[in-house]
Amino acid sequence: MPGKWNSTLSPQPLNPPEIMKNTSRLLCLLVMWALPLGERESHAVERPPNIVFILADDVGKEVLGCYGGETYHTPRLDALAKSGLAFDHCYSMPVCHPSRISVLTGKYPFQLGNPRWGTFPAAMESHTIAQQLGAAGYKTAISGKWQLRLLGNDLHHPIRLGFDSYCLFGWQQGPRYFDPMIFQDGMLRQGTKGSYGPDLYVDYLLDFFEENRDRPFFAFYSMSLCHDVTDDLEEPVPHGPANRYENYVEMVASMDAHVGRIVDGLEELSLRHNTLILFSTDNGTPKTYISRAVGKTLERIPVVSRQGGRDVPGGKGQLTDGGTAVPTIASWPRVVPPGTTTSALVDFCDLLPTFMELAGGSVVDPSGGSRGRSFASVLRAPRNRGRDWVFAEGRGRYWLRNAAWKLYSDGTFFDMESDPLEQSPINPESLGKKGRRNHAFLVRATRDLMGDP
Repeated sequence: MPGKWNSTLSPQPLNPPEIMKNTSRLLCLLVMWALPLGERESHAVERPPNIVFILADDVGKEVLGCYGGETYHTPRLDALAKSGLAFDHCYSMPVCHPSRISVLTGKYPFQLGNPRWGTFPAAMESHTIAQQLGAAGYKTAISGKWQLRLLGNDLHHPIRLGFDSYCLFGWQQGPRYFDPMIFQDGMLRQGTKGSYGPDLYVDYLLDFFEENRDRPFFAFYSMSLCHDVTDDLEEPVPHGPANRYENYVEMVASMDAHVGRIVDGLEELSLRHNTLILFSTDNGTPKTYISRAVGKTLERIPVVSRQGGRDVPGGKGQLTDGGTAVPTIASWPRVVPPGTTTSALVDFCDLLPTFMELAGGSVVDPSGGSRGRSFASVLRAPRNRGRDWVFAEGRGRYWLRNAAWKLYSDGTFFDMESDPLEQSPINPESLGKKGRRNHAFLVRATRDLMGDP
């Protein structure tokens, strides 16, 4: 009614606590809008980060330009390192299958009875990295290489291990590169003739990113590159367009380009700001690659790379740093400091606890014995120390090491700072106090890990 005050709209007096509350909210809004747009976005993000784990195949440190490599062109990986953090001390197993066992389980292969090549321990199927991230609310996918089962005989194996979806080549059953044989979400994929496998593996992941852009996801890009073609089929797999297989230089270039596609795809979907990209490799560079098939004979060419002014032969299969010290790069805008390096010790058992910490969950380890340690704090502060020792094993031997010293299972001891190529084993008693102290520490750590008296 005109001229009559509407009491329902009349101002009500505020008591002092309410005044303080509203003033605080206003100040928060003013501060938020005073920030640059990118920082406003990062404050607005409440969900845990997406995690994209890229595991290249058969690529040692000497291959990447950001690690001093001189033979190959790796601009996208070098840019990824410039945008984030490069690890000086990340270690895998010397060959691929045991490395993947450690990634997926957070345990060392000997703790699981050293699973036979092409198998995965059934008791761990419900406790993999994918299962645990799935339980923490993540959508999960894997694309590329499996190697944990002949998929043609067990099409649901990746699903049982916790992956919601998959696109994987038929390891030991068909080609991975040209005219690839691909199993996808429980079926043999059709229409791959004339295609290049790595293109399809990345296409699949880009679709996965888009489909799950509104929820946290874990994508495991288990690359086929830079492993050479399948060599255990009755008939050689198809050559490429050049009537041969890709050489190692070409495979490295392709690896780099496909990592770039992953980065670009996340950028285009506006997902990059809240995505951790972690790139690593499953072991060192191979000694040879298969160049072509002449009838049923496969021709092999040695792989020798240049790093720091010296020739570096492939070290795959060896327990030396050439086989186990792998390039590892972490990039996550506004979280991982750009252009940094870290001397923190990391091995593949650490991936599961790291990813679970970032996901806001905790590791489930019903059988006990896991020695993995999260390096999430290192991502934010690269000067953090990390763990005290790392481990690798292969062909009945193993070692424990810290940054400067390395002790093998047969008692052989090396000063890795003065002898990185492990040419001159030393008697710890001939060293000073520091060397003897480090030897004693690694002996104790070995006994603790292996259960020796």
